[in-house]
Amino acid sequence: MKHSVAEIIREYGPFPDVDDVAGVSFDGNQVWFATGDRLNALDPESGEILRSLDVAAHAGTAFDGVHLFQIGDAIIRKIDPTTGRVVASIPAPGDGGDSGLAWAERSLWVGQHRGRKIHQVDPETGEVLRTIESDRFVTGVTWVDGELWHGTWDDRESDIRHIDPETGEVLERLDMPPGIGVSGLESNGGDRFFCGGGGSGLVRAVRRPWHALK
Repeated sequence: MKHSVAEIIREYGPFPDVDDVAGVSFDGNQVWFATGDRLNALDPESGEILRSLDVAAHAGTAFDGVHLFQIGDAIIRKIDPTTGRVVASIPAPGDGGDSGLAWAERSLWVGQHRGRKIHQVDPETGEVLRTIESDRFVTGVTWVDGELWHGTWDDRESDIRHIDPETGEVLERLDMPPGIGVSGLESNGGDRFFCGGGGSGLVRAVRRPWHALK
């Protein structure tokens, strides 16, 4: 297993009226991050919040290329990012214990925090298609270049890890500096991960290891 210290490239925030950051996603231009009762669009260049959507946003956030998906309470809502309208909803598999959310292979991938699991979920029905076990509390989840990465935050220690999606084996780990945790996680599709900072109220950009770039 490759093992290194995470390199934080940039910190965004603090932001007005934001005390906690949960899910994080990226639509190719904007970073979306969840803050309880709002979903906020952040310009990663300027660091400014461009707009906010009023929606229950307590955990993971994902983007399928057209719609946003947001976990609020025990529900995953499908949202039109232009209007903020909720167009569909499905039950979340963790029944309120859900954490990260990602889109890949026409499926949603849902972290279950204290359950230490990642579920592949049918986005239309909410059916759990398969489950990957972890040995740590699971926070954010992201796919990039066919690789599954997830955040952990357990006993004041936090890291970002690349795992084998078939076996759950940890292939690489990026340890966050002491006192810094990862809540949400999303790749920009290239050289960085965007990470929710939980109760710090910050969003951080972490460098994706150069050898992982294809």
